[in-house]
Amino acid sequence: MKIYTKTGDTGETSLFGGDRVPKDALRIEAYGTVDELNSALGVARSLKPRPEIDEIVAQLQEDLFILGADLATPLAKESPDVPRIQLLHAERLEKRIDSLESKLPALKTFVLPGGSPVAAALHAARALCRRAERLVVKLSHEQNIGSPPLVYLNRLSDLLFLLARFANRLEGVQETAWLGRKK
Repeated sequence: MKIYTKTGDTGETSLFGGDRVPKDALRIEAYGTVDELNSALGVARSLKPRPEIDEIVAQLQEDLFILGADLATPLAKESPDVPRIQLLHAERLEKRIDSLESKLPALKTFVLPGGSPVAAALHAARALCRRAERLVVKLSHEQNIGSPPLVYLNRLSDLLFLLARFANRLEGVQETAWLGRKK
């Protein structure tokens, strides 16, 4: 099978279920941004994070493939071949969040994104996650996508923030507090 099909040469693509839509449709923007996020997590993993972080990020990448398939498939086109993100996925994130929070000092200020290369990559992924979340929220106003994608992305951005902090802690890199603009 060839990688190119020529079916998208007119600016349209197919959703799971067969519907043809413009490549700039909101649904495509939403799952395309989830794909960008997944790729950003791949970059973070390429930086060789500690195993306790790599294991979590690998699972997140698996989840994001499920989320992408979910978003690429209208709810009315239910298929046993298409997995859906579930609230249990978000609950798993909550457990990871609780575990990481117990290992980190409480924040008293905002922190600037950055630090170790792994932490910086995870902060960038967190920002991409927020963009994906905004697009999915917008999509949810136009089409029924269910609540699990929204809940999952909201929890995921929190987890990515904590993973970035944890990466800095494991690497012995001091976080930079944002102290506000001095006049």
